[in-house]
Amino acid sequence: MKERGNRRWTRINTDKNIYVHLCSSVVPLLFVLPVFAAVDGTVINKTNDKPQGGATVTLYKLGQAGMESIESVKSDAQGRFHIDQPVVGPHLIQTAFDGVTYNHILPPGSATSGLTLDVYNSSGQPGSARVERHFVILEPKGDQMSVTEGFEFRNDGRITYNDPDGGTLKFYLPAAAKGIVQVKATAPQGMPIDRAADKTGKKDIYKVDFPIKPGETEFRLNYLVPYTSGAAFEGKAVMKAGEPTLLVAPAGFTLKGEGLEVKGQSRNRRPWFIAKTRRTSRSRSPATPARRRWIATAALRSRRFGPKYFRKT
Repeated sequence: MKERGNRRWTRINTDKNIYVHLCSSVVPLLFVLPVFAAVDGTVINKTNDKPQGGATVTLYKLGQAGMESIESVKSDAQGRFHIDQPVVGPHLIQTAFDGVTYNHILPPGSATSGLTLDVYNSSGQPGSARVERHFVILEPKGDQMSVTEGFEFRNDGRITYNDPDGGTLKFYLPAAAKGIVQVKATAPQGMPIDRAADKTGKKDIYKVDFPIKPGETEFRLNYLVPYTSGAAFEGKAVMKAGEPTLLVAPAGFTLKGEGLEVKGQSRNRRPWFIAKTRRTSRSRSPATPARRRWIATAALRSRRFGPKYFRKT
């Protein structure tokens, strides 16, 4: 071993002379620990474009077992909130304000600081919320017929329509369905979720409690009724839509009746029909909600459809 200055050199006996440099200093080992950032940001009321105090902000962890509540806080007078919890994996922030909750997804690796959470004032009146489209898909199979109804709402305003008592969607369910109906509702940029349908004080009319937020909201109903070829199937549409009701019959079947007009065919060759009706309303007051009757379809305002029949062709 030789010393040169403050360095030491070691000779290794091999076929060639190889010198290995031994550093006299110790290299420290650095361990990088994960940083668990807190969740913070501001709640903004988009109805007036101002920070919203008093909103409840809840952090949920998303997993195979569902949603697990981590912590809830209130936004301060400036709309600010802070949740001092680690965020690892997918999470959801739910903001509750004025009787309505608004969701904000936190995908893995996304920013958790400086968030903006939007909320709106709510009202029990529809305001700018309206049914834009209504369609009915009829699928006979054996001695039953599956009926799928779709309602597409549009809210171009800045107020959420929310009516827990009266329901934001009202629809007719044939008595033959025996009160059994599956309802799925989808909020703007949301995922379909199951909702309950409750009876109203009117015969065969049901309601669904689901807020109509600014943007587009969709409802899908599905129920079964007995089916016999050539038999009439009667229904009603309680809510007025911006377009005529679209009826879709299975390929190989025809739909006949007063007020129906062939619209075209879908890609799988299903015939499309639109329901055009004549006014036969007997409502005494213009303010009284009008209805349409339909046999094998749905309707809009207080108008009536003649019988519609399904016949195999």
